[in-house]
Amino acid sequence: MSGTGTATPPVQEDMENNDMTATEMEADNADDTGLVVGEDGLARPMWATADELMREYYDTEWGMPVRDETGLFERLSLEAFQSGLSWATVLRKRPAFREAFAGFDADAVATFDDGDTTRLLADARLIRNRRKIEATITNARATVRLREKGGLAGFIWSFRPDQTPTPRTIAEVPSRSPESVALSKALKKEGFTFVGPKTMFALMEAVGIVDTHLVDSHRRGSSGVWPG
Repeated sequence: MSGTGTATPPVQEDMENNDMTATEMEADNADDTGLVVGEDGLARPMWATADELMREYYDTEWGMPVRDETGLFERLSLEAFQSGLSWATVLRKRPAFREAFAGFDADAVATFDDGDTTRLLADARLIRNRRKIEATITNARATVRLREKGGLAGFIWSFRPDQTPTPRTIAEVPSRSPESVALSKALKKEGFTFVGPKTMFALMEAVGIVDTHLVDSHRRGSSGVWPG
């Protein structure tokens, strides 16, 4: 019993006297592969344990198939905004991005003009980078044009490789591939910008075209596109 007459669970007391955050304590449990086993007993890469938002994104969204135009245009745009920044920053701002960019409806964004660019640059909730904002508008127009060739979804998914990486450690996860290089070149030819090979590989990971979940992650094979 404490001096106030209330019981204090020893585990809670230890937690309160520990300067480490829950994330840091989980990171202490990381194995040589770069995986962290959480309190729920599930193995995730360290980046997915940064906070609850990142964990939820990893557990429910990252690597799951996205095959619709709006979903792919959104992810293409957000990957461009992420360039040079952390994904956590973009993810926290995603609701504001969706509001500012008309839910990433390509037809709507394609009509944005200089006034919209000025509006977006003044919106403190966003990543206020003129080149990235203008690229999103440019890419919306390219997305609309691409419908004449079957559409953005079919175009991007046509670069799915015959095999996916099978990384056992973070160090084995590639940052680009022959397919991401080819996709980058093909999109640029169609008028897209901010679609470099590394950005396109990140897109391919995020939307399930490749599976770079570590082999021992609890999410490996969860997309249904590739075997576990």
